[in-house]
Amino acid sequence: MRLFVGLDLPDNIKSNLGKLVDALRPTAKMRWSPVANLHITTKFIGEWPEARLPEMKAALNEIKGIPPFTIDIRGLGWFPNPHRPRVFWAAVRAPEQLVELAAATEAAAFSLGVARETRAYSPHLTLARMPEPALDLAAMRRAVAALPSDDFGAFDATAFHLYLSKMGPGGSVYSKLATFPLE
Repeated sequence: MRLFVGLDLPDNIKSNLGKLVDALRPTAKMRWSPVANLHITTKFIGEWPEARLPEMKAALNEIKGIPPFTIDIRGLGWFPNPHRPRVFWAAVRAPEQLVELAAATEAAAFSLGVARETRAYSPHLTLARMPEPALDLAAMRRAVAALPSDDFGAFDATAFHLYLSKMGPGGSVYSKLATFPLE
């Protein structure tokens, strides 16, 4: 089973991001992420044996002492940079608690043998990926520049989740396997 840990987005933010994607999709032939799948990953676990699922749930359940916090989804950008973009994303703005949660989920998974991330934690929402580096993005850049706002809403993070990612005919389908409250 393929697993990851993350935070769910409320429907109003998914709706706002859906409107953005619908407006931008005709401007560039990118691989657009299904809005229903958008989430904030704190730890990608990868392949995990189903027989060891209770161990992972128990390790994540030990994460304590991180209170609920507010996350703003505001801003748009490109990875690795605007001059050679490969990923178009929406910014996740959150207090230090999100970084603490990512570190805690990283440590919990590492305690069970999952490799540590080599890059610094950089929360974002992947909206689209470039199919080829030479794609003409002029129309998309104009559409982004003309947006009335790049603020997609805020929400209170009160829990994090263990997700299962299964490949389906239309791409990945995510299911929550467990929920862990922030306290």
